[in-house]
Amino acid sequence: MHGHLGPFQGIYFPNPSPEDMIRTMDRCGVRIIVSSSHASLIDTKANIEMTKVVQRYPQRFRAYWVVNPNYPERMQRELSEFAETDGFVGFKFLSDYHKYPVTGTGYEPALRYADEHGLLVLMHTWGHSSYDSPSLVEQVAERYTNLVLLMGHSGYGEWEKAIQVAQQYLNVYLELTAAYSVNGVIESMVRQAGSHKIVFGTDLPWFDPHYGIGCVLFSRITDEDRHNILHRNAERLIKPYL
Repeated sequence: MHGHLGPFQGIYFPNPSPEDMIRTMDRCGVRIIVSSSHASLIDTKANIEMTKVVQRYPQRFRAYWVVNPNYPERMQRELSEFAETDGFVGFKFLSDYHKYPVTGTGYEPALRYADEHGLLVLMHTWGHSSYDSPSLVEQVAERYTNLVLLMGHSGYGEWEKAIQVAQQYLNVYLELTAAYSVNGVIESMVRQAGSHKIVFGTDLPWFDPHYGIGCVLFSRITDEDRHNILHRNAERLIKPYL
């Protein structure tokens, strides 16, 4: 439920293309990934790249439309483009990169649209961040109750608050990218929020899914919990978009 696509400045990826990613996915049993292109994190006009990928590989990819709140003059046009474009399940917010809080007015048009249409919103979240901490995510969850809010990285480092938000709000889920590597975190999430509130992601091509899958498989949880985390919850959430 959390991937990217293509090269990224300043770092080498061995598998950035759709075909490279599919080869990795095949090796570790990943059926489908929901991604945003790296280029769109910088220039949202590049969202169209993911449309082409979904059209080429409809059984393997779905997409997030990246929203940059620093360009409010583009927002209504982009929402119209989103409505006319197939393959997207919702929006991606990267507030720490864009230096804009998730509670700011620049995000409101996209949040209202997602709430009206019951879309997914994957937010990059990080502990104690001024832009997307779990406490700020909670304010969004209080206001918008019909969208599905995925806490990317599960508010990394501020685990208890992130778990509390997911536990308290029906439409908030914990997403495991990078979080899976912290000893005991998955067990705490399952024990407090429940495995039905956790989805799997790896930021591929940043991180290899094999390691993340292993962290889930070897956590001290039940097989039912593993099924929920690794596929059942995601299947439920993206079923309307398949």
